[in-house]
Amino acid sequence: MKRIHLKTLIVLFTMVGILSCSDDDDTTLPTDDDGGITLDFSGTFTQEDQMGRPGINTVLSPDNATENAFNVTIPSEQGAAFQPTFLQRAIDLHAAFGVEYETNILGLDAVTLTTILASDVLQVAPDNPTSYFDGTNVLTGRTLTDDVIDISLILFFGGVNGDRFNGQDTDGDGTPDLPILVSDGVSASGETPSSTFPYLEAPHN
Repeated sequence: MKRIHLKTLIVLFTMVGILSCSDDDDTTLPTDDDGGITLDFSGTFTQEDQMGRPGINTVLSPDNATENAFNVTIPSEQGAAFQPTFLQRAIDLHAAFGVEYETNILGLDAVTLTTILASDVLQVAPDNPTSYFDGTNVLTGRTLTDDVIDISLILFFGGVNGDRFNGQDTDGDGTPDLPILVSDGVSASGETPSSTFPYLEAPHN
């Protein structure tokens, strides 16, 4: 396993799924006399969270107020409201290591990338293979086995050839100066989700 640096950023990416989950596995749905499920949709509902792209809001929002505001803003309004903040955050995170943001492996500069990421939607490409990023298809959807966190790290920190933050020695003294930020070090190999809802794999013994 590769050594992981800058643990705070890695934890933010990898833990976002856990933090967003609720302890609802004991919930019992109401049923009628025939055993059918009955749901009451009356009342007023408000949006509290959204996660088309896991980890993006958590890492690019500089504070809790921004993160919470992003969660309740509809995607069509997110770009104008949050792209400038996300851009500055991207610049600041790179500047913390004495480097500037470079175009990533998709050829996207910081402005273009944060413009894309500021709208929290998961695109679908009906005529292309579904993939978060497989080297050819980019954000054409998301499969259950896509390593979303690694892909996000590569797109955000990867830079030229996907290795901008891969432990480079920038001053030539033989000691790595940049952290490894192209993977969280957690392998998705061996994951075998089922083909039916809720697509869970068999329990690990």
